[in-house]
Amino acid sequence: MFKLDGMLMIGSAGSNVGKTELACTILRKVRLRRVQSNRKSCDVTGIKVTTIKDKDGQCPRGGEGCGVCSSLEGVYNITEELDSSSGKDTARLLAAGASRVFWLRVLKEHLMEGTTALLDIIGPDAVSICESNSLRQVVEPGLFLMVANPDSKIWKSSARQVKNYADRIVNSDGSSFDFDLNRIKLIDGKWIATLHRQSFGAPATAIIMAGGESSRMGIDKSMLSIKGQSIIEVICEQLRGSFDEILISSNQVNKFAFLGFKVIPDKVPERGPLMGIASALEASTNEFNFVVACDIPKINMACVNRMLTEAIESRADIVIPVTGKEKYEPLFAIYCKSILKAINKTLSSGKNKIIDVFSLCTVKYIEMDGTDWLINLNTIADYEEFRKKLV
Repeated sequence: MFKLDGMLMIGSAGSNVGKTELACTILRKVRLRRVQSNRKSCDVTGIKVTTIKDKDGQCPRGGEGCGVCSSLEGVYNITEELDSSSGKDTARLLAAGASRVFWLRVLKEHLMEGTTALLDIIGPDAVSICESNSLRQVVEPGLFLMVANPDSKIWKSSARQVKNYADRIVNSDGSSFDFDLNRIKLIDGKWIATLHRQSFGAPATAIIMAGGESSRMGIDKSMLSIKGQSIIEVICEQLRGSFDEILISSNQVNKFAFLGFKVIPDKVPERGPLMGIASALEASTNEFNFVVACDIPKINMACVNRMLTEAIESRADIVIPVTGKEKYEPLFAIYCKSILKAINKTLSSGKNKIIDVFSLCTVKYIEMDGTDWLINLNTIADYEEFRKKLV
């Protein structure tokens, strides 16, 4: 799996839903921002990927087809678009502001091989906008959007396979979108989006819980080294730009001052994470709050966005992901500030467990598929295993 923070990948639920138009609109906005700010233009490479299941078989779209599959020579082919006026999708990307545009046609079983060859041309650190569903199976982009027609309930197979990876499902009528594209930004060669903000502008706060004793780890988990950075820095980097506010919940204010975010101590010490949540919620300037433990090195933003959307639409007080019947993650969840009264009532009664608040609130549980959506580093063994996977 390639990790490409500089890639904005755009997939689609079906044909003619506005995927290329979305890519072109973002390209134009990036170019306009650079002009308005008098900053040096950042080259953005346009990419279109066509995955072919069987170049000798019947066209998957029906009929005689366009010849794309049958004309493929070898297992993959990469061509550069040089004509911005032909009207093809690749030409539209070039006309919208892409510095160069490449079209990768590749047999499905050779997708990794074709991607490697493409990266040899553009470079692994290139800033790019890529149209593809299937590429998400071998590439983890900085941002993954999927375009869908809200009136269509049928998603094509390649879209269904990667739908759960999407950071945001963007509904479109082919030319307009239900997502504020001004919130998609290119910062220091990385694509970010404040995905928590819905069309009516509901802001959100991220609260990182760094007040635990790390008893099972035996050492301070928040300062574990991940590729030269402390784990709490890694978490902050993933959340930065996607939230209107970031708070650190810890009684060690000076220790975490280097992060540049407000550190919130517990109002009453030694009452556990529930007191930490209560103190941070009181300091938060927003109703919607994503609470995350400092031992989760990789934030699944698609999952976070899904929970925030659920909190807004269902008006639940708490939204918690679950796997199975009883395995839930209260320190990777959404908490509304309006539940402070219920939390304080629980604490005043002498109870310290987060679960003790649930009976006083509306809790929405979201079932998560598989196990790769969340990684906890609870022990040294967990930490070492995670580090090995990064090599």
